[in-house]
Amino acid sequence: MAEGSVNLVTLLLVLLSGVPGSAQTPANTRSPHGNLNLPCQNCHTFSGWKPIRNIPEFDHNQTRYPLRGMHQKVTCTECHTKPVFTNVGTKCADCHADIHKRQFGANCEQCHTVKGWQVSIQQIQQHQNRFPLIGAHAALDCDSCHKSAAAGQFQGLSTQCYSCHARDFQRTTGPSHASAGFPTGCDQCHNLDNWFGVKFDHLKYTGFALTGMHATLDCMACHIGGKFKGTTADCVGCHLNDFRKTTNPNHVASNFPQTCQTCHSTSAWQPASFDHNSVGFPLTGGHAGLQCTQCHVNGNYNLTSNACSTCHMKDYNSTNNPNHVQAKFPTNCQSCHNTTSWGNATFNHTGTGFALTGAHATLPCTQCHVNGNYNLTSGACSTCHMKDYNGATDPNHVQAGFPTTCDSCHSTASWAGAKFDHNGTGFALTGAHATLQCSQCHINGNYKLNSGACVTCHLKDFNNTKNPNHVQAGFPQTCDMCHNTTAWIPSSFNHDNTPFPLTGAHKTVPCASCHVNNNYTNIPTDCYSCHKTDYQNTNNPNHIAAGFPTTCQTCHTTTSWDGAKFDHTYFPMNHGGASGCNNCHTNPSDYSVFSCTICHAKSKTDQQHQGVRNYVYNSPNCYQCHPKGQGG
Repeated sequence: MAEGSVNLVTLLLVLLSGVPGSAQTPANTRSPHGNLNLPCQNCHTFSGWKPIRNIPEFDHNQTRYPLRGMHQKVTCTECHTKPVFTNVGTKCADCHADIHKRQFGANCEQCHTVKGWQVSIQQIQQHQNRFPLIGAHAALDCDSCHKSAAAGQFQGLSTQCYSCHARDFQRTTGPSHASAGFPTGCDQCHNLDNWFGVKFDHLKYTGFALTGMHATLDCMACHIGGKFKGTTADCVGCHLNDFRKTTNPNHVASNFPQTCQTCHSTSAWQPASFDHNSVGFPLTGGHAGLQCTQCHVNGNYNLTSNACSTCHMKDYNSTNNPNHVQAKFPTNCQSCHNTTSWGNATFNHTGTGFALTGAHATLPCTQCHVNGNYNLTSGACSTCHMKDYNGATDPNHVQAGFPTTCDSCHSTASWAGAKFDHNGTGFALTGAHATLQCSQCHINGNYKLNSGACVTCHLKDFNNTKNPNHVQAGFPQTCDMCHNTTAWIPSSFNHDNTPFPLTGAHKTVPCASCHVNNNYTNIPTDCYSCHKTDYQNTNNPNHIAAGFPTTCQTCHTTTSWDGAKFDHTYFPMNHGGASGCNNCHTNPSDYSVFSCTICHAKSKTDQQHQGVRNYVYNSPNCYQCHPKGQGG
């Protein structure tokens, strides 16, 4: 073997020995590929380092960048231009020049794929910007709008149709868009699906809706000579000749307005219909079936008044039942008549301020409007019923001085069965009062009573009452303090209205127990006045001997005489565990006497008061220093 061959093999073995897994790895040997954990023979041959094997034993899919699409056919050195294989980018822009001059950023995959550079229309059909690709635009190649991909404009391209379709606009002749002065906003008439599917929203852009026959006309029928600007929207602009030629009725002679739409519609020129409501005079009832000439005599369509008398004054003057002129009826016929029928007129009497109700509603007009007098100015009942008022005897209205306001008691339903609202007098009839005859209170027809006091009628009852004797007891004559209108007996007195409300056991005591000998006028309210005997006879403790005050309520309550409680004020009653008064009050005949020395021995007390000035061992001195029973 030649010396050179030996050296090459030797060198190869040395290099191979630096690969992990080799038998020997010299410390000073490094791989030019960096940290590549592969045997060299997976890619290189024994003949030399280059070229590498046609099919290296390396699975690129096990790396962080799997090979897909067109990348599978690229040779290693086209991407790995440097020996260290990890020193290579994974983004498209790392290998591929941006022919779009960064108008789309560096994210090539938003339009392109590893399958090829051809742009995926499906991938960008939403266009991802301010101009979505819809309709026919969705089927176009990018170059159709973005001319020359390498140098074309992609950002900031105008979204106006005219920017691409100016040539179409200028060449269009049916009609000529340029000469007609059409706006260059193509989307006003054209859509994205079909350039020739023209549809112009006539209402939106001109304010004139094409309805009825107008919708079927050719544009040139109105836009004569291709004039699209300044076309009037008034009917008479096109139909003035029709207006002048009309003979039934003659529009010009009748001075009709030239607003054709008042009577005509776009559906058909004939028949025309006029909305009479628009002039403020709706045609209703008999008016609706009349011919126009019956009101518009001699072709006079310039009437300015809608008053009935304009046409019906002759009817007004000739009417005799009743005579309208003599009765001075107003000439506003609609007050009684309607358009359905001239006869069977009805008058709304409520409008006069006097509604016809009850029997009034069925009376003939002449019963009130005597001798054709329709100029009555008063709605008072007495205007017609004064004779009834003067002739009434049950009761006699005149003698009783009743007011002539008949409606105070009577109604229009029936003159008889009158009812008087006694509440209006300030004296409501309740209880037994509600069932009395008027004459039981209004004796001898006296309806001029001016007092609502019970005693006005019940003084005799007051004087004759014995249980108790009201006169002798000096009871007030305000009967309603004890009695009510439901029944005179039993009565009840509300003692709470006196200076001495009844509480506790006092509520169940008979009146005579306190009001001895029917004394209801000067009974004292202090407890001692009634309970003097109880005070004097009490032995536990003896109240007199103990010098207790005669204010019984100090210890007792109205609930029960027993179980009295005394408020001992400052000195606690349970002092030293005491359970009874006699623990301290050693003299049951005098509770002003008390003893501290019974419990508190002198020897102990002296010891506790060493150094206390003015100390004296006796009960009064103890209390003087210890009023609350506490030390210190």
